[in-house]
Amino acid sequence: MGQLSFFSAEARQPCVGDLAGLLCGPGQALGFARGRAARVSVAVDSVVRGRALVVAMGERGVEARVEAGDEGCLQVLTAFRTDLTGLAGQWLDGGQKVVPPDFTLDGGVLRLWALAAGRWVESGYFLGLDADAPGTHEPLRKALASSGLPSTLLAGRADGPALRVVGRRRLERLAELVGRAPRGVADRTWPAA
Repeated sequence: MGQLSFFSAEARQPCVGDLAGLLCGPGQALGFARGRAARVSVAVDSVVRGRALVVAMGERGVEARVEAGDEGCLQVLTAFRTDLTGLAGQWLDGGQKVVPPDFTLDGGVLRLWALAAGRWVESGYFLGLDADAPGTHEPLRKALASSGLPSTLLAGRADGPALRVVGRRRLERLAELVGRAPRGVADRTWPAA
């Protein structure tokens, strides 16, 4: 086994900033009390994924819960917290979701993105995007490419827009960056080489 990348999720301490991975996908940030508190939430497709996110967020010092959302979907959400205001402020522009300027992806952010919205398909690994924030798609594709993971933007899909990563070397790099699958997470949802 080779040396871990400095940017790997397993080589760095988990931190609140890793929650940006939820916002790379379908997650939402919501400010409250004139910017003195914020909350992060993300819709998920399974209880297992939701529970794994709650554990991952707890490892970052952020308590979260899973609850039923609109149209029978599940949501993972935090309480309104003062330590999330910086993250929300970077990702919101007048209430609209944006990718922060000079945004870079590291293993911790990619780990939460994969956990919230990643999945295998026949042609590679998909990282789900926010269908309601199409302005974030191209900046996220560029950020992924800057981290050594060129991808293809797939829009207009029934299951939502996504970035597709293909190729043995790229998939090995992605697997290295996100680290081992959390306990209970299905193989079909976690990157592997």
